[in-house]
Amino acid sequence: MPQRRILSLWFPRLGAERVLRQWRGTIDVPFAVLRESGQMQVISSLSVQAEAAGLRVGQPARDAHAMCEGLLTRLQDPLAEEQFLTALRRWAGKFSPWVNQEAPGGLVIDLTGCAHLFGGEEALVKQVEDDCADLHLSVQAGIADTLGAAWALARYAGQAPNATRSGDAIDQEAYATRSRAVKRRNWERGGAAPKLVTGAANTHRIAAPAATHTALMPLPIAALRLPEPTVTSLARLGLRRIGDLLGQPRAGLARRFGKDLVLRLDQAIGAVSEPVSPAKPPLHFACRLTLPEPIGLESDILAGLDRLLPRLQQQLEAKGHGARRVRLQAFRVDQTRQTIEVGLARPSANPERIKPLLSLKLDQIDAGFGIDLLRIEAHQTEPVYQTQHKGHLDAGRDVAERLARNTSFDDLIGRLGARVGLEAITREHPGDSNIPEKTSVTMAAAWSDPAMDWVKPATPRPLEIWQPELVGAPVNPIPPAAFKWRGRHLHLKQAHGPERIAPEWWLDDPNWRSGVRDYWHVDVETGERLWLFYAHGAGLSAGWFCQGRFA
Repeated sequence: MPQRRILSLWFPRLGAERVLRQWRGTIDVPFAVLRESGQMQVISSLSVQAEAAGLRVGQPARDAHAMCEGLLTRLQDPLAEEQFLTALRRWAGKFSPWVNQEAPGGLVIDLTGCAHLFGGEEALVKQVEDDCADLHLSVQAGIADTLGAAWALARYAGQAPNATRSGDAIDQEAYATRSRAVKRRNWERGGAAPKLVTGAANTHRIAAPAATHTALMPLPIAALRLPEPTVTSLARLGLRRIGDLLGQPRAGLARRFGKDLVLRLDQAIGAVSEPVSPAKPPLHFACRLTLPEPIGLESDILAGLDRLLPRLQQQLEAKGHGARRVRLQAFRVDQTRQTIEVGLARPSANPERIKPLLSLKLDQIDAGFGIDLLRIEAHQTEPVYQTQHKGHLDAGRDVAERLARNTSFDDLIGRLGARVGLEAITREHPGDSNIPEKTSVTMAAAWSDPAMDWVKPATPRPLEIWQPELVGAPVNPIPPAAFKWRGRHLHLKQAHGPERIAPEWWLDDPNWRSGVRDYWHVDVETGERLWLFYAHGAGLSAGWFCQGRFA
C-alpha cells in the first residue's frame, strides 16, 4: 500500500485577486477587500502592492487609508469568494479525484498514488504554481503524510514563531547567556528555521515521507489550527514551536488547555486519522433572467419572478425536491448585487407560495442605477415525496390527503418568518415527563407538525409556572391557614388536593433534590388561586413553596 500523501493549497490573497482578475490588470495600485466587523470595516484580503506598502489583514480601514494614500478598496462578497473557490476545486481535480475545500481560502488534495503521474511531488507543485500564475493567483503549497502537517507547511513553513516578549525565550536572553549556549542549533537561538529539503524554490514546504515530526518541530504553535487565545496562552509559558509540545505530558496539556490541543497535535503527527473526503457535487436549483434594459421598479421585479419561478419549479419537481430557503439576487449595472432570502414553513416548489414571501422583502433591494440581471436559487431543499413503492389504493389515498391538506397556516408561518425569522415562531409539544417544568417542549413551528397526542394531566396546570418560591408557613403538610408570599400576608379560603409528584430517580435534577412534593390548588381571600406544594425533604429542604398561579 503506498504511503499516504496530502497536498494543501492556500490562496492567501484570494479575495483581492478574485476582484483584480475581473479588472484584467487595468488597476496597478494598492488594493484591499474590506469586511464588516462590528461598527467598523477591517481588511480581509490584500494585493501584493498593498502588502508591500505595510498593510496587514485585520487592520481597520481608516488606518490603512492613513498609511497608504492611494489605496483602492471594495467590500467583501463572501458568496462570490466561495463560488470562486469551488471553481478552483474543480480545477484541482486534474491532480487527484479526492479534493475538498478548506476554510478560509484553501484546498486539500489526497495525492496518494497520483504524484508520479506528474513527475513527482516537486514537479506537481511546480505545475500548481504555473497554473496559478496563469490564473493571476498567489498560492502556497505544502505536502506531508497528514492533513494537519500539510496545512501547517502550506501556511507557516519558513516563518518564525510569534515574538511574545515574556523574557523566557532563547532569543530574548542576555548576550552572555547566549554566548555560552554554543551547542544549541542556530534556529533555536532565534535564527531562521532550516529547510526540510533542498533543491527547488518551494521544496522546503514538502516533508519527506515518514518525516512528519521533523517537518513540524520548527513551526509555530499556530500551525496546529488552534484558537488564538490558546496560542497566546502557550506562548506566555514559553511554548512557541510545535517541537516544544511534542515532549510535554499529554494529560497536563489536556487538563490545562482542553482536549482540542491534544487532538490537533495527534492529527498533525498522524496518531489520529483525518481522512480527505471528496466534496459531493450538490444539487443545484437556480435560474436567471438577463434583461435587455435596466429596471428599478418593484412591479418589474415581480414580472421577472413570474418568469423565473416556473422554471425553478420545473427543476425542483424533476428531482422530487421542494425549496426550504430561496435566495433572490439582483445584479446592478455597477457590477454589485443586492440579495434577499426567504424561508418556507414547508418545502414546496409552488410559485404561488414562494412569490408572496419574496414580495415582502423587495423593499430591501436598492436598484441603484438599474438592475440588468435577476437570479433565483433554492439553496436549501428537501425531498417532498417518499420513494417507497405503493399500490394503487395507497397511492390514491396519499394523493387525496395532499390535495385536501390546507396550506394556509403554513403560508402564514412563512409570511411571519419573512419578517421576524422562522426560528422566532414556535409551538409547544408534549414532553415525556410528569415533572411540571418538563410537560412541554418548545419546537420551531416551521420544522415540526402540530401535536395531536396531548395527554391532559390528572389535575389542571396553572397558566403561569415559575421556579419554586419560598412560602412563609409552618413546616406541616396540612395547608396553612395563613402564610407569607412575595412580602404579602395571605389568608387561606379553600384548598384542593393534594397531587403527589415524585422526582425522576434516574436523573439528578437540582430542583428536585427536596424529594416528593404534594401540590395543592389554594384559593386566598384576595381572589388569587395559587399552586403551592409541600416538599417532603429533610432539614432545610422541607417546607411550602409556590410555583404557579391560575388565571
